[in-house]
Amino acid sequence: MWLIKLAPLVREISWSNNIIIMEKCKDDLQREFYIQMTKRYGWTKRVLTNFIEAQTYEKYLLNQTNFDLTLTEERRVQAKLAVKDEYTFDFAELSPEYSEHELEMQLVNNIRSFLIEMGGDFTFIGNQYHLMIGSRDLYIDLLLFHRRLRSLIAIELKIGEFEAEYAGKMQMYLTALDEQVKLPDENPSIGIIICKSKDKMYVEYALKQINAPIGVATYQLRIHYQKR
Repeated sequence: MWLIKLAPLVREISWSNNIIIMEKCKDDLQREFYIQMTKRYGWTKRVLTNFIEAQTYEKYLLNQTNFDLTLTEERRVQAKLAVKDEYTFDFAELSPEYSEHELEMQLVNNIRSFLIEMGGDFTFIGNQYHLMIGSRDLYIDLLLFHRRLRSLIAIELKIGEFEAEYAGKMQMYLTALDEQVKLPDENPSIGIIICKSKDKMYVEYALKQINAPIGVATYQLRIHYQKR
């Protein structure tokens, strides 16, 4: 039944990838997601299997953003697909008591792996990206660009739990980016705050009164990659 419903999409990827999706996915929405992503990024059978086993669909489905309130309808779906609920930085080699600076440098030093984990449409602009507001120097941890959204993406890294003040600070960063950095043909900037943990209800309340488009995600590390 699902093959009939998704027939136009099924023909866009290899039969072997279709078999993997048919066997491992539970519903049509999940199958459509993996077909679309496989078509878009040219995933091999191995890559597709890895993404399914990593529950990539669930991580996108559960993401927390205020995009319904801050983005136009034509940009909303693509923006939601640009933000996961959780990222896996299994390539990062960190000390047990690592700092935010150490985490940032591991992402920069492993930039290819980081951009793959982010999703595929991102390009790297810089880290500790400098902005000047009045007499204040501000630095964005990581600045990316999303090719399909045509938006600057500001990323802030936090090694603790999400706090509401992070959203307010991100809104200021996005305002400065739009006024000082964004090109005339680009869309408004988007922020992603990546924390070690978050209270979902607290995040929901924190984002309600924020006027800039922001998503809040968490990250996890593979313990066996950490230095002892």
